[in-house]
Amino acid sequence: MSVIRTDRWLTDLYDDPVKICKKLKVHFDGASASEIYDYLAFHGMYTPQKNGNIAVKKLRDNKVWDIVQNEKQKLQKIWEGPSIPVFIFPSDTTNEVLKREFHGKSGLAFKDKLFLFVSEENNDAEIRSLFTHEYNHACRLSKYHKDEVDYVLLDTIILEGMAENAVRERLGTEFMSNWTSYYPNKKLEKIWRRLVYPNRNVLKTSPKHQNILYGLRSYPKMAGYCVGYYLVKKYMESTGLSSKDLLSIHSEEFASIANKN
Repeated sequence: MSVIRTDRWLTDLYDDPVKICKKLKVHFDGASASEIYDYLAFHGMYTPQKNGNIAVKKLRDNKVWDIVQNEKQKLQKIWEGPSIPVFIFPSDTTNEVLKREFHGKSGLAFKDKLFLFVSEENNDAEIRSLFTHEYNHACRLSKYHKDEVDYVLLDTIILEGMAENAVRERLGTEFMSNWTSYYPNKKLEKIWRRLVYPNRNVLKTSPKHQNILYGLRSYPKMAGYCVGYYLVKKYMESTGLSSKDLLSIHSEEFASIANKN
């Protein structure tokens, strides 16, 4: 499978994203188009805006679909990753958190499909960094033999840490997410030992999982994400392994290395 030309869908149906999502029903077993749209919108897909077709034209002029297709061919070969369809849509420009924390872009990865939500403001390198991050997720999900429904907090933070370290490895620190530099290592070590490690087995279905991951309520901002990046980077420095080498390693291995030091 390759990058789906969703720009053609958007040209005709931009103002009715639920109709667009009817085209996605084959990829979501048993879900309605409106359920699919609600789910994708929660993760950053656009809500129709005035002059939205102009934004779609800018994405096409910026060759977003071509950039992603080129990156997919490269990374699928390098990481021996899955051949999955990639769907690109505009991101939600009204989402302040998305703009502040993620440069106005986001994505959603499964082992059998991948979604990118991008802004007309995102440049070539930002598009590449987003795809690198999300396709790394898809590779991890396909190579790590654990059902995603059984993921615990440690699995999720390692998933996120792997993806952002893959961006660092390929593109350098300039195009990494802002959250990777929120805390110095000493602070991250404390968050790991006092907060994340004691809760490492909290299931993905628990509200506490999301609260720690994103730093909601009284938890440090983006705590799980930041610790995940720290753990994976530490593991890579300790072992000399590359992003490709990490994809099937058990999450507990990363915790073990961190706890030895």
